[in-house]
Amino acid sequence: MKKTLKIFKWTAIILGSLLAATFIFIQLTWNKKFTAPYPDIKASKDSTVIARGKYLAFGPAHCATCHVPMDKIMAVENGLEIPLSGGWELEFPGFGNFRAPNLTPDTETGIGKLTDADLARSIRHSVGSDGRLIFPFMSFQEMSDEDLTAVISFLRSQEPVSHLVPRTEYGLLGKALVAFGLLKPEGPKNTPQKAVVRDSIAEYGKYLTYHVANCRGCHTEMDVNTGQYIGADFSGGTLFEPDAFSNGYSHMSPNLTPDPNTGVITKWSEDQFLTRFTTGRIHEGSPMPWGAFSNMDSTDLKAIYRYLHSLQPVERKVAQTVIPPVEK
Repeated sequence: MKKTLKIFKWTAIILGSLLAATFIFIQLTWNKKFTAPYPDIKASKDSTVIARGKYLAFGPAHCATCHVPMDKIMAVENGLEIPLSGGWELEFPGFGNFRAPNLTPDTETGIGKLTDADLARSIRHSVGSDGRLIFPFMSFQEMSDEDLTAVISFLRSQEPVSHLVPRTEYGLLGKALVAFGLLKPEGPKNTPQKAVVRDSIAEYGKYLTYHVANCRGCHTEMDVNTGQYIGADFSGGTLFEPDAFSNGYSHMSPNLTPDPNTGVITKWSEDQFLTRFTTGRIHEGSPMPWGAFSNMDSTDLKAIYRYLHSLQPVERKVAQTVIPPVEK
C-alpha cells in the first residue's frame, strides 16, 4: 500500500512539474517576433485608385464589416460608409479576445505612423509593424499588387479618427498554439499577381472568391481546433455559433458547388444570383457580410457566379442553413 501511494505521489509530482514547466514555457515564448518581406507597395493619391480601394473596402473585401466600432456594425450593414476606426471584437473562450484595429490615418491610435510597406506586410503576411503575429482572419495574402495598392491608398485618404482600440489578447490556449508553432503568420503560397483582368469571367471570379471576398473561407468546412480545411472547397458545412447580432440563431454555410441535388445555387439563373446579392440580408444575424456584398457591381457578381458554376460538383447535403435557438 505504501509503495502504491509512493508511486502516486511521485507521479503527481512529475506531472505537476511538467505542467508547470509547460506553463512557464508558454508564458516566456508565446510573444514571438516574426519576420516577413516588405511588399513594394506605395500608396497613390490618384482618385481612380482610391475609388477602387474604397469599393473593395466597403464591397467585396468587406473591411468595413470588422474595422468599425461594434455599435456601428449594423449601420455599415445598412449602407453607411464611415471611417474604418476599428473596434469589432470577437471572443473565443480560452483562445483569445480578437479586436480589429483602427485603420484611419490617425497618428496616435491609427495607421498614421506606419509606412505603406508596414501595412502591405500586415495584410499580405500577417506580421505587424513590430513583428507580432496578426491573427489570419484576413485572406488577402494573394490579393494583387494593384488591389493592395488601392486598398492602402483608400485607407490613407480617410479622415483621421482618434479611437484607441486595445490590442488582441490571447488566452492560454491561443498562447500555447503560438508558443509551439501551431499558429503562425500566413503568407502567400503563390506569387501574387501584379494586376488582374476585371471582367465577368470565371478566372476573375476565382480570384475574388479566394483572395478578396473569401467565399472559400466560410463555404468550406474547417476543423475548429486546427484551423485546417477538411471539406471540399465551396461545399459548405461550416457552423457559425450564435453571436451578439444573431438573436440566438446559428448558421451553417451551404454548398455552393453545382451539384444537381445538393448545390444551393445550381438552379439559379445569373439574374437570380445578382438579385439575391443586391437584395442584402434576409435572415437576421446571418454571418455573411450582406451589407458589403450588396455593394458589389454586376461584373464582380457575374464573375463569381460563373466561377462557382465551373466547379466540380460535390454532393454534400446541408440540411439546415438557419438553425433557430433551442427552446428551454
